[in-house]
Amino acid sequence: MSWKETYQTWINYPELDKELEQELKENKDNAELLEDAFYAPLEFGTAGMRGVIGAGINRMNIYTVRQATEGLALLMDTLDEATKKRGVAISFDSRHHSEDFAHEAARVLGAHGIASFVFESLRPTPELSFTVRHLNTYAGIMITASHNPKEYNGYKIYGEDGGQMPPKESDMITEFVRQAQDLFAIKVADESEIIENGLMKIIGAEVDNAYLAEVKKVTINSELVKKEGKTLKLIFSPLHGTGAILGEKALKGAGFTNFTMVSEQATPDPDFSTVKKPNPEDAAAFDLAIKHGKEEDADLLIAVDPDADRLGAAVRQPSGEYQLLTGNQIAAIMLDYILTARKNAGTLPANAAVVKSIVSSEFATAIAKSYNVEMINVLTGFKFIAEQIKLFEKTNKHSFMFGFEESYGYLIRPFVRDKDAIQSLVMLAEVAAYYKSKGKNLYDGLQELFTKFGYFAEKTVALTFDGVEGAEQIKNLMTKFREAAPKDFAGIKVATMEDFANSKKTTASGDVSIIELPKSNVLKYLLEDGSWIAVRPSGTEPKIKFYIGTQDSTQEKSLQKRQAFEDDIRSFIEK
Repeated sequence: MSWKETYQTWINYPELDKELEQELKENKDNAELLEDAFYAPLEFGTAGMRGVIGAGINRMNIYTVRQATEGLALLMDTLDEATKKRGVAISFDSRHHSEDFAHEAARVLGAHGIASFVFESLRPTPELSFTVRHLNTYAGIMITASHNPKEYNGYKIYGEDGGQMPPKESDMITEFVRQAQDLFAIKVADESEIIENGLMKIIGAEVDNAYLAEVKKVTINSELVKKEGKTLKLIFSPLHGTGAILGEKALKGAGFTNFTMVSEQATPDPDFSTVKKPNPEDAAAFDLAIKHGKEEDADLLIAVDPDADRLGAAVRQPSGEYQLLTGNQIAAIMLDYILTARKNAGTLPANAAVVKSIVSSEFATAIAKSYNVEMINVLTGFKFIAEQIKLFEKTNKHSFMFGFEESYGYLIRPFVRDKDAIQSLVMLAEVAAYYKSKGKNLYDGLQELFTKFGYFAEKTVALTFDGVEGAEQIKNLMTKFREAAPKDFAGIKVATMEDFANSKKTTASGDVSIIELPKSNVLKYLLEDGSWIAVRPSGTEPKIKFYIGTQDSTQEKSLQKRQAFEDDIRSFIEK
C-alpha cells in the first residue's frame, strides 16, 4: 500500500481521534509532511520505538501505541497461562500524551485478558525496570522519549529480567505487530471494566518505597556521607521530568541534606519550557542550574533527563565558573571511586567486572585494569549490559561492579537493569563528598586520573537526515564507510577495522578474525596510536553518529587529535 492509500484509510476512518483528525485536516495540502507520516511504520531500535507525536503510521499516537502493545499481547498469548498471568508493568514520563498512551496500552492488554500494573502518575524509567523485577511481571512498558525534544514520545518494552526486551523477543513482537496491520481493528477494553475486574491495577507508593530501599544500598561509605553530606552543596535539576519524584528522597535517604532543586525545572512540563533540549548532554540545559549554583556557591550541579535514566554534571572551579563533565568522564571518576572504596572496605570481589558499550571511552578500561578488574565490551544499548548481568548471575563467573554508556547512562547496582540516574545521583554525590573531604572537587579528581592514566578525549558527532531521503542518505553513508573504508584518519593509519554487521575484524595486513558479539550495523576503526573511531546509525532517531576516542600525553594533544579526526571524517563524507 502506498503512503497516499494509507493516508486515505486514516482520513476516511469515521471514529478517528478528534485531535489527529484535526491535524490531518490542517495539513491536507502538505504532501511532504504527509508522506513522512505515512510512508513507513515506526520501527523498534536499540531502545524500542520513538517518533514525533502526531497522525500517521510513522508517528506516535494512540493507534501506533495500540499496535505495538498488540504485538506484545500476541506474544504473551503464546505463553503458558501462569506466565501470561504475571502481567505487564506500565509507567510513563512527563511528555505530551504519555499518560494517555500508558492507559491505551493497558486497555489493549486487558482485551487479551492480560493484567497491567500502571503507575498512578509519572515515574522514572529505572523504576519501571525495577518494578518488572519487584512484581515479577512478564514484561514492562515505559512511555518516554528520554531526552528528545518536546515533539517526541516513545515506547520501550522491557523483558522479565528488567532489561529492555532482548533482540529475539523484540523480533518476535515485531512479527506479531506486522500481523496487526489494521491499526483501527485492534480491540481495546473499557478502562473502568478492567479496573473493576482486576486486569488494570494502579500502583505507586509501595513500589516507590521498595525501590528507594534498594537505592540506600548504593552508598558505599556511609560514614563519609554522614560527615560530608551536610556540607556538600548540591544543585539538582530534573529538567521538568520524573527525577524530582524520587531524586530528592534518594538524596535525603543517603544523608545529603544541603541541596536544592532548580525551582523553575522542578515541576513536570511536557513543553520543557526553560530549555531547548531536555538533555543533560547539552550544555545549555545547565544554564539555570549554573545561575542557582553561583548564587549559592554550590560545589556540584547535577541534571537528569525527563525519564531520569541519564545524568550530567558540572563542577564549581576556584574562579566561580562551572566545568561540565562528559558522560565518559563521569563514568571514569565514579568507577575509580567505586573500586577504591570497595577495595578499602574489603568488598571488591576477585571476579569483579565492569561492562561498557563499544563506543564508550577506554579511560574506564585503563582504570579497571589497574585494579585487575575485567572490562567487558558490548553493543550499544543498555539491554546488552543487562544481558551480561544476567549471564554473571547464571555462571557466577563475574560479579557486576558498574556499567555505562558514553551517552550519560550508568548503573551501579543491578536491582535495576537499565541506566539509572537516581542511583547515579546518589553515587556521584558520594564521590563529590569523598573529594571534598580531601579539600578537592570532582574536577581535581579527574585531573589526578588523567595524570595517572593519560589524557583521554572523546566526542560524538551526530548528523541528522530527516524524512524518506534522509533514511537513504544514512544508508549510503554507512555503505561508503564500509566499502570505501578510510586507510587512515588525519594521517594516523587504521590498524584494524571491525565490522559488526558481518562479525569480522580485519587488520591492515588483511588478517581476518571473528567478533564474538551479536550482529549490528556498526563500524569501528582502531588506529595505530590507540585512538578509535566508530560509525553507526541511530536506532530510534534519523541520525548517523560518529564516535571519536583519543589518548595522548597531554590534554592539548588529545584534543587537537580529536579535532583533526572530526575534520577528516567530515571531509570523507563530503567526497
